[in-house]
Amino acid sequence: MAENIKPTRSELMELKKRIKLAKDGYNLLKKKRDGLILDFFEILKKVKNLRSEITEDYKQAIEKMNMARIIESDLKIKSIALAVAQIPEIEVGRKNIMGVVVPSIGEIQLQKSGLERGYGVYTSAAVDEAAEGYEKVVEKIIRAAEVEASMRKLLREIEKTKRRVNALEFEVIPRMDHTKAFIQMRLQEVERENTFRMKRIKKKKK
Repeated sequence: MAENIKPTRSELMELKKRIKLAKDGYNLLKKKRDGLILDFFEILKKVKNLRSEITEDYKQAIEKMNMARIIESDLKIKSIALAVAQIPEIEVGRKNIMGVVVPSIGEIQLQKSGLERGYGVYTSAAVDEAAEGYEKVVEKIIRAAEVEASMRKLLREIEKTKRRVNALEFEVIPRMDHTKAFIQMRLQEVERENTFRMKRIKKKKK
């Protein structure tokens, strides 16, 4: 069946244009993939640092809370905790990383003064220190959540871009190159046939 196909020069030119577009797209996708991978590893480094800091800050917060429990009774600690009436608000926006929309949290300020927390001025300093310790931990947990959400989105986009790059590199472009080679071969055969036919016609005229 393939031998009977007679492609045209215009078909070949159109295919060459499509191949060029596919290769340009492939190069752009490769650059995007490489850029995303660099951004991913930068964010991964931040995540590791934040997790390490959270672990250390949490240990310190527990130590401060244990000290507060020694100075104040557990019942008083609970009543102090219930005195906190103001719930902090966090604004979540969006930012763009290489075409990927990820969450963006602005400045996080959860640490308060003793009066802002709602308990009296006669509460021991140990309670203040424990509260500050846990507020610091919560701030970093929120920041870690933002960074990890960005990391997961980037990872999904990297996988999607890698699949597209591989499809172009190993399937689409080779198939188009094969088709181009076949069309060129058939056009050469047609030219040879035409040349042979013209020679025969000339001979007959003579």
